[in-house]
Amino acid sequence: MDAAPSSPAAPVPARTVPTPEVRTRLVRLLDRDGRLSEDPVLSPYVRDVGAGELRELYRSMALARRFDEEATNLQRQGQLVLWAPMRGQEAAQVGSARALHPADHVFPTYREHAVAIERGVEPAELLTVFRGHSAGGWRPSRHHMNVYSIVLGCQVPHAVGYAMGIDLDRRTAEAEGREAEPAAAVVYFGDGTSTQGEVHEGMVFAASYDAPVVFFVQNNQWAISVPFSTQSRVPLAERAAGYGFEGIRVDGNDVLAVLAASRYALEKARAGQGPVLVEAETYRLGAHTTADDPTKYRRREDEHHWSELDPLLRLEAHLREAHGTGDDFFADVAADAQAFADQARALVMAMDPPAFEDFFDRPYAEPHSLVEEERAWYAAYQAGFDDTDTHTDDDAGPGTAGPDRGTQAAGLTVAADPVAGAPDPRTAGTQEDLA
Repeated sequence: MDAAPSSPAAPVPARTVPTPEVRTRLVRLLDRDGRLSEDPVLSPYVRDVGAGELRELYRSMALARRFDEEATNLQRQGQLVLWAPMRGQEAAQVGSARALHPADHVFPTYREHAVAIERGVEPAELLTVFRGHSAGGWRPSRHHMNVYSIVLGCQVPHAVGYAMGIDLDRRTAEAEGREAEPAAAVVYFGDGTSTQGEVHEGMVFAASYDAPVVFFVQNNQWAISVPFSTQSRVPLAERAAGYGFEGIRVDGNDVLAVLAASRYALEKARAGQGPVLVEAETYRLGAHTTADDPTKYRRREDEHHWSELDPLLRLEAHLREAHGTGDDFFADVAADAQAFADQARALVMAMDPPAFEDFFDRPYAEPHSLVEEERAWYAAYQAGFDDTDTHTDDDAGPGTAGPDRGTQAAGLTVAADPVAGAPDPRTAGTQEDLA
């Protein structure tokens, strides 16, 4: 009997993504032409921002952009190992950083250069990390800002734990009749990092304990080469409701809206009203890092569209039209930015690399046996390069084993293991292995 004819395959339903404006409104105070508008919730938080502070915001963004450009140039010229450009994200970073109080503590990723500058981190402290001379760069307690996090997502539970500590300190102070300074933690991460498990775990803990933490997401539309549409089907601010706290979606190229949203969120966190998530929608105009080529995965049309929404151009238009700011101011800012970039370049070129042996002193505050073992092994390994008394199989007498074939071919002497005294396999191998 013939098989029954198969029914035609059911059409695959189109992927339905809720329109962002329907799900969570986007807050914007300055449009692309620099025109000011009102928001009933956030506008009161920037009523005090006049022409003078707007000019300072512009100056900070311009200096950060020029610094970023110079660091990119230095990497291209071989003076830095790597650089993570932040071009296009200046408003999101400067606006949020200006809302911070000195006692607030920042947990960054590796792209928050403008935030670091706003917190008083010196250019040399930033660049020594990307030159490979330091694993940290600055003292977190001095700037109330942790060092850069290379492992994406790990800074989120760190920030939540710190925020829980702030709350415990407040409770202790109240029990002892003391007044604790209100403070909050702010953790920065991108749309790609938002899919990491640590982010979920951190938000669960933050909600459970009403931790005074602000999750600041810079949604720059690309997680390296993966578009945001792959990362999430809804705006990231929408996720906050699932954890039980507030989410705000703001135009990340509007420095005034970012400042207002950050002030609002930090006020709630410091007042003990729990965490807040701020999603700043912006765009990474440059590469993910200097090891990346965005032309392989992005369309020129998209880049052109977002370049017209440049945060600096938007604020410049507002300053010129609404506050009569003239060419002299922008010329002065450009000169200051160039001087800032020149200083950064000079600092990099004057850096002396640390002795490799110094790195053994950094893992622990006190001497550690395993570190001392590694220090001894490294010293023995280095000494092996200075030993010119190498042998061949022909030189060895009868019954005498010659050195490792691969090591001999490479012209190296096997270093002795500092613990067992036996040849250390970490220095052995064929010439191809060592190439």
